[in-house]
Amino acid sequence: MSEELPELRASDADREKVAERLRDAMAEGRLDMDEFGERLDAVYRTRTYAELEPLTRDLPSTGAGSPAARPAAERGGENWPARIGGTGDSRWGIGVLSGFQHTGRWTVPARFKALAFWGGGQLDLREARFESRETVIDCWAVMGGVNIVVPPGVQVDVRGIGIMGGFGRPAGDDTPDPDAPRVVVRGFAFWGGVGTERKPARAQRRLEKERRRGEVGEGDAEGGRKELG
Repeated sequence: MSEELPELRASDADREKVAERLRDAMAEGRLDMDEFGERLDAVYRTRTYAELEPLTRDLPSTGAGSPAARPAAERGGENWPARIGGTGDSRWGIGVLSGFQHTGRWTVPARFKALAFWGGGQLDLREARFESRETVIDCWAVMGGVNIVVPPGVQVDVRGIGIMGGFGRPAGDDTPDPDAPRVVVRGFAFWGGVGTERKPARAQRRLEKERRRGEVGEGDAEGGRKELG
């Protein structure tokens, strides 16, 4: 950020870049949770570059080759602290004789309400950010359904009540990542259902495919060397 124009107004993109640096710093242990929360709150209250600059003054810059600058999938795991924080997007999903969906890159609020009446809804959290470490999703499904997709590592707690309907838990529920957010699904289903499933994000699936291709390629090369020997 420029020191020559300290009163220049900061944009939303400028604030988000600073927020990302703070999340990386917390993930690396440079900031504790309280410090991170205080600075993140200050980021979203700033108006100028002069107000933003002190928030990262004591943090190292993130170079293109540094571990924190690379995608989390390339570092061998999900950088959950970097995906927690910020302001949630839409807090409602309503499908009455219709449907709704929230997928891709969106920010899940700490409390989300989903209503499906003769309709359906899809909540895909695999590439989402999370406003809080705990997300509560209240669902009402009447002759309709809501499907929630979570990535590996996220703990899911299902507490809903079903009458001639039901609430499903994700199959293959693995050991939750201690840094990952927790999702609580609760509510009521009547002649309808609320399902939860666990799937890796598309970027993770691509990485796994590349790794498998690499392993196959190495195996073929090794076989060829043995034949030549």
